This record gives sequence, C-alpha cells and structure tokens, in this order.
Amino acid sequence: MTISFENKVVIVTGSGGGLGRCHALQFAQRGAKLVINDLGGAVDGSGGSSEAADKVVQEIKDMGGEAISNGSSVTDKEGVQKLVDDAMNAYGRIDILVNNAGIVKPGDPENQTTEEYRLTMAVHMDSTFFGCKYVIPVMAKTGGGSIVNMCSIASVQGESYVAAYCAAKGAIEAYS
Repeated sequence: MTISFENKVVIVTGSGGGLGRCHALQFAQRGAKLVINDLGGAVDGSGGSSEAADKVVQEIKDMGGEAISNGSSVTDKEGVQKLVDDAMNAYGRIDILVNNAGIVKPGDPENQTTEEYRLTMAVHMDSTFFGCKYVIPVMAKTGGGSIVNMCSIASVQGESYVAAYCAAKGAIEAYS
C-alpha cells in the first residue's frame, strides 16, 4: 500500500540535493505539492545559488507534479518567514515540514573556528527552531500537520572530526 499525500503541501528544507531531494521526490510521487528550499551551498556550507532548488522543482514538474523554489536561508527568522510566506502565497496552507537542511564543516574541535561551529549549529538547530516556530501557527489555523526533524546516529556515536555536526544533531534529537 502506497501512502498518498494528494493535495498536501510539503516544505522540505535543504532539498536541492542529497536526502532532502530524495524526500521531496518521494512526496511528489505521492501527490504532494512541494516547496523546495535550498540555499544552494555545498555540503560544507560554502557558496550558494538557487540552481539546486530550481533543478529539483523542474524534476518534479517533469514527473507531472507541482512545486515552487525557495532560496531563503533557514538560519534566521527572516529567511524562514519568507519560506512560510512563499508556501502560503503559492498554496494557502502547509501540511508537512521536513527540517532537513544541514551542513558538515569537518575539523577537530581545537582547529575549527568559532564561525564554522556557529554556522553548523545555525544550519541544523536554528533552522529547526525557526521552522517549528513559524510553521506551527500556520498549521494550527489550517487544521494541523506534521513536522519531521532530521537527526542522525552521529548524535549518539559522536566523532571528533565532525563534533559540531554531532552536537547539532544531538540538539535536534533532544528538541524533538
């Protein structure tokens, strides 16, 4: 039995590639309308362009689905508010939020800069907080919904070379 998401509106952060793209395509194959959010940076958080999100939107449209692109940063309230506003302007509701955006800034704790650590935490934890903060009231007004916060086994296994990533995923696990 295939679960249908017909006429559901789904936001997937960090869906220009990797797991986010896979999540988005699966929702689209099951009838959901998608908001593809991706800042377009590399796995380490560098760079940025709307090309990755636009490409996934085109993939969804090519399979007969419906999607819009959003290139907002999910690390701050303004970016997430724009993401929510874009979804509401396009579809009038939000049924599911997948807080998937993430980066990995490799480095031993003693060699990682404060900025690299803070960016890692912002992309993972701040985006989860802001996503929940701005989507929950919208979902409440339109009859409810679901939020999926992505964490990782790295939160319990830990690895020194990606300690900030592990800490961020642990924070998400505890927050959920």
